[in-house]
Amino acid sequence: MKVIIDLHAVKASQNGDEHSGARDGFLEWADSNIDETVAVIEFLAARYGVRPNLAAIALMNEPRAPGVTLDALTKYYKAAYDAIRKYTNAYVILSARLGPADPKELFSLASTMNRVAIDVHYYNLFSDSFTGMTVQQNIDFVNNQRASDLGSLTSANGPRVLVGEWTAEFARNDASMEDYQRFAKAQLDVYGRATFGWAYWAYNCDRNHWSLKWMIENNFIQLK
Repeated sequence: MKVIIDLHAVKASQNGDEHSGARDGFLEWADSNIDETVAVIEFLAARYGVRPNLAAIALMNEPRAPGVTLDALTKYYKAAYDAIRKYTNAYVILSARLGPADPKELFSLASTMNRVAIDVHYYNLFSDSFTGMTVQQNIDFVNNQRASDLGSLTSANGPRVLVGEWTAEFARNDASMEDYQRFAKAQLDVYGRATFGWAYWAYNCDRNHWSLKWMIENNFIQLK
């Protein structure tokens, strides 16, 4: 088994969400926080870099645009990458910014690095645009829009791409077991084309369709 170490929350918060360590909803991470965030990454690389099952280190989860500027994020990613390379040649994962930002904005930086991947997260949730969709429209969105989005990243002669988060939950309260299975299968088919693979959120969760363990046990997802 290989392990990806993910710095999921940083001091001052990179997106204002509770899973980033924010208690007040404020996004305050900026240039002044770069050095101390790099220090955390260097600590992790020094501690785990020699482990043979270390696959990658993800530098920051879901920085949000425009609060986290591309300039500050680029400075941080470059410094953190250099810190990791003192200890290990494991892959380095660069999370794309949430919000009005194109993941391709990181391609130029990634081209100066070795063994890196861009991380994108795909949910049919957290946006009003999904609330009125039927089950079939959700599935069609994955097969069409998400396939196009992912295809544009993987066919652009850029770095490897990781779909670092997705789930079989969507904004319907009337979906059947078969609907959830069809929705999960559509995502597996599309995200299986990612050149660095995918990761499901989460392995075990109280809400069943968020739980990969529950999905496997009930034959929603069959892993090869």
